[in-house]
Amino acid sequence: MTAFVDSHAHLADPAFAADVDDTIARARATGARAIVCIGESPDAADQAREIARRHAGVVSHTAGVHPHDAARFDPQRDLARLREHLQNGAVAVGECGLDYFYDSAAPDQQRRAFAAQIALAAEVDRPLVVHTRHAVDDTMAMIDDAVRAGVRGVLHCFTGPRVLAERALGGGWFVSFSGIVTFRNWSDDDLIRTIPDDRLLVESDAPYLAPVPHRSKRNEPAYVSFTVAKVASARGVSADEVGELTIRNAEALFGLAVDPARA
Repeated sequence: MTAFVDSHAHLADPAFAADVDDTIARARATGARAIVCIGESPDAADQAREIARRHAGVVSHTAGVHPHDAARFDPQRDLARLREHLQNGAVAVGECGLDYFYDSAAPDQQRRAFAAQIALAAEVDRPLVVHTRHAVDDTMAMIDDAVRAGVRGVLHCFTGPRVLAERALGGGWFVSFSGIVTFRNWSDDDLIRTIPDDRLLVESDAPYLAPVPHRSKRNEPAYVSFTVAKVASARGVSADEVGELTIRNAEALFGLAVDPARA
């Protein structure tokens, strides 16, 4: 059984309300040594923290404001709540970033919320978990801002383009792949090979994006093993090697203390 870290799972999502503890147990049974539970809003961060408390040593949580919620972002109200999480156990700021594919918030509102979270990450010395879609140029510019502020991060659920990965990697950032790389229409194994060993992460993004052979089902961290296998195949190495990289890199980025032997 390959050990791995799921670097991005929305266990506080209502999809897991009835069985989150069983979901975590299944993940551990398939090799998950740690799970980063994403708090993509202050309310989600509250729920994520409770899950992390119940599963100390396995689950960690983050706190941020997703770009889809940027129109409702209130710096005074929201940053205070995020800061409290980050000063009391949250391992990263996010999920934050830019998404110009949907029109849930105007680009300027998204950039404002993202910039505020970059500043918060610098203040509390935490990394960023970044969502980006159809916003390559602005995301690169804001990565540059983060790097100048001494902030590292991860491009989560990454699918390209390569120029964005190169900009992030040049600033010391990480890149995470999800179950998308197992989909029938995935055609960029070269991108998977481009990421250096010490910057590679994998994730479920549960409950979304279940990998083959679980397409159309609710995704969960247990299925990351299929993503690990695909990444390993693309890179021409063993699944165990990729799994070990995800553990070391999650420790480096999030400050986790993962016991690779823990089942």
